Order: sequence, then C-alpha cells, then structure tokens
Amino acid sequence: MKKSFVLTLFLSVATLASFAQQDKSKRPSPPAVVKQTISSGATVTIEYSQPSVKGRTIGGEIAPFGKVWRTGANEATIFEVDKAVKVEGKALAAGKYAMYSIPGEKEWTIILNKAWDKPINTYAEAQDVLRAVVKPAKASAAMEKMTFKIDKSGKVSLMWGNIVVPFTVK
Repeated sequence: MKKSFVLTLFLSVATLASFAQQDKSKRPSPPAVVKQTISSGATVTIEYSQPSVKGRTIGGEIAPFGKVWRTGANEATIFEVDKAVKVEGKALAAGKYAMYSIPGEKEWTIILNKAWDKPINTYAEAQDVLRAVVKPAKASAAMEKMTFKIDKSGKVSLMWGNIVVPFTVK
C-alpha cells in the first residue's frame, strides 16, 4: 500500500514536471519576446504568448471589457526593466513584473504586478505596483496575433485585431 502511494506520488510529480517543461513553441499561442534599449538608457523586455483573434471579438469572447486580463495567453506576460523608469509618468523600479490589463472600448488600464512568477489565474490586486489608464486607437491594419512593439523613444504598443494600445516608458 505504501509503495503504491509513493509510486503514484512520483508519477504525479513527474507528469507535472514534464507538463511544465513542454516546448512552448508547440502551444496554440506561440511565445514571443520583444526587447529594446530606449532613449533613457533602460532596456525594456516583454515576454509573452501571442493569442490569435480567430474571428472572435476583443472585448467580448476574448479579453473581455471591464475585467482584469493577463494580457496574453498561457501564462503571465512578463514586463522587465533593468533600470528605474516612468510608465505613463508613474515611477517603476527596475525589476520583473506580471503585466495585466483591463480592456475597455474607450480606455485600457495597464497593470504591472509584482507577482510575476506566480501560476496563471492567481492575480491579486494587492500585488499591483502600477496602474496607468491609456487610450486605445484603431489600427491601420488588423493584427491576427497579439504583438508588442517597443520604439527607441519608449513608446510601447500592444497591437491586436484592429486595436493598438500605446503607453510610454521613459
């Protein structure tokens, strides 16, 4: 009885470990990383998974308006800066953060949360270090996969579907 329990426990741990080590490139929402040294000298890195629109409505079936969203797929999007910066004029210390957002038709709230290494769906508002409200714009061309772009000026753009959500890092 004891041996079967230990064997079951071992197999469960081994299964979880192999699941955690799976090849991220084989997921339906592929991984992506964007990195840029901005004009202030800070390096901004965003590591995320790219959900696809697939005919769904942003704000409806995906990234529902008015609800906290992990701003990506699979696991938390990681926003990292190697020096202290200002995001939309608000101070942010160097470090790694989980990036969430609250999508909206007329405004999006960008959220940086200190619990970057937690499992998905464990968002806790008490861990927020920064919130910034920004205005989305209509994209010039539709983007099927969610994509981040960082300009040298420090303008970060989340582009997805027919929406662009810009915010500044200086």
